[in-house]
Formats: sequence, C-alpha cells, structure tokens
Amino acid sequence: MGTLYLVATPIGNLEDITLRAIRILREVPLIAAEDTRTTRVLLKRHAIATPLTSYYEHNKLTKLDYLLGRLAEGDLALVSEAGMPGISDPGYELVRAALDRGFPVSPIPGPSAIVAALAASGLPTDQFVFLGFLPRRASDRRRLLAEVAGERRTLVCYEAPHRLIEALEDIAATLGDRPLAVARELTKIHEEILRGTAGELRAHFATTPPRGELTLVIGGGSPARAKTMISKTMISLSDEEIAAQLEQARARGLRDREAVDAVVAATGRPRRAVYRILLDHRKCDKMM
Repeated sequence: MGTLYLVATPIGNLEDITLRAIRILREVPLIAAEDTRTTRVLLKRHAIATPLTSYYEHNKLTKLDYLLGRLAEGDLALVSEAGMPGISDPGYELVRAALDRGFPVSPIPGPSAIVAALAASGLPTDQFVFLGFLPRRASDRRRLLAEVAGERRTLVCYEAPHRLIEALEDIAATLGDRPLAVARELTKIHEEILRGTAGELRAHFATTPPRGELTLVIGGGSPARAKTMISKTMISLSDEEIAAQLEQARARGLRDREAVDAVVAATGRPRRAVYRILLDHRKCDKMM
C-alpha cells in the first residue's frame, strides 16, 4: 500500500521548494500534476526524472480509479500548478477517496500565496478567513461579501485581473472602504504588494490595469464598530432607519437578499425582522 503525498510547489520562484519536497518527487514512482507543462519545468530545474500523469479540473473524477490503482501498487505524489494541491486547486476528491480506502495521506508543506500575502499585508494575521476565489457573477460576489460583512477576522481571497476593479467596487459598497492589500505576482520578478483602501486601490488599477495572479487581503470589521452598531440596534434604530439602510444598500446595486444580508451584518437585527421591514416598506411604496 502506497502513500499519497501532497507536495507544495513554488508559486513563482523555482527556488522556493523544500529539500524534502525534492526528495519525495524523486523517490515516488509517479507524479500526478495539475499542469504537466509547468511541472516539467520545475522537475527539469531540480534534475527530477519521475514520470508524470495529468490530474486537473476536467479529468479529476475520471482519473480517480487509475490513481487509486497506482496507490495500491506504491507511493504517489500530487502537485498543483502552484502552491499546495487541494487548496483552491484539484485534490480534494483524490484525498477523500484515498482516505476512504485506507491509504495514508501525507502533506509536504511549502509555498502558499495565502500565507505569503497575509504575512506581508500589514493587516492582522492572528486570525483570518479564506474565501477562495471570489465568485465570477457580480450578484454572487456581492452576496458572499454581504455574508462576511460582520466578520471581524482578516479576509483573504483570490481574484482574476480582469475582475479586480469590479471586485474592489463591490468590496467598498458591501464592506465599506476598509484597509486592503492587493498582492500581485508573489515571488516572481514583477512582485508587487499595494496597500490602501478599496477605493484608493480601485482608482490606482483604473489607470494601471492589473496583470498576473492576485491575492486580496481585506481588513476585518472593527470590533468597536460592531459593538456600537449592535448597541444602536438594540436601543435606538427604528424600523424606518432600518428601511433607510436597506434602500441605501439597494442604491449601491445590491439585490433584496444581498441588501438584507448587509443590513443584518451591520446592525445585528434578526434576519426575519429585517426582511419583514423590507416587505412592509415595499407595500407602503405601492399604496402611495
């Protein structure tokens, strides 16, 4: 019975690989790679001659039986295009299937864009929430952001360059103009980490279109502000003021559900109560 090794590979600079990772990649009989072309470059750099097989988003299910069969014969290494396999990359299904069949699974740690961006962001690192890639559709993206609007921990996510400006606009509209860092091309020649508010960074990238791989680190909600908002809700916020907040959220482009999520996160009011206020406000508008 073989062991499934999850081997972290460089996110840019090919020197960012551990001695243990190099040894494992040399010793295993087979490497399953998300992008065999990228992995061949890495293997050539470190004089590794181990055979490769592809394992990526569109064949990860059809390839399971083959890889499990190879595990029954001996060890197998899994690598993604960059970083740790299984983290916003193919790998979960293979790990789950291997564990279900009793194969040992061993992580070989190394580079991570999440950790690198967080450490250099200048934002709190003691606790954070990883959101993965932000949704492509604007409505889905706003809904996700509304769900974490009240989150006090630092937020980390990935985003594509062509959607960055829209994402920054949604962050500012849904979360407020919080401190934020955009880490671009980490560990590569053109590495850049820009820090500012969502509005400031949006203005920057409007004149300088972003390129390369992006990791966003977003400041969490202020505990003091959260306590203040909850206190206000409990004491002085009237239904009319809640309705006004809903209208403001709608004016920022949020749909009804997204607006309710944002107001619930900001005020601490129960969802049912906020939704009732939304419906009552709509009925009044129709009667006038």
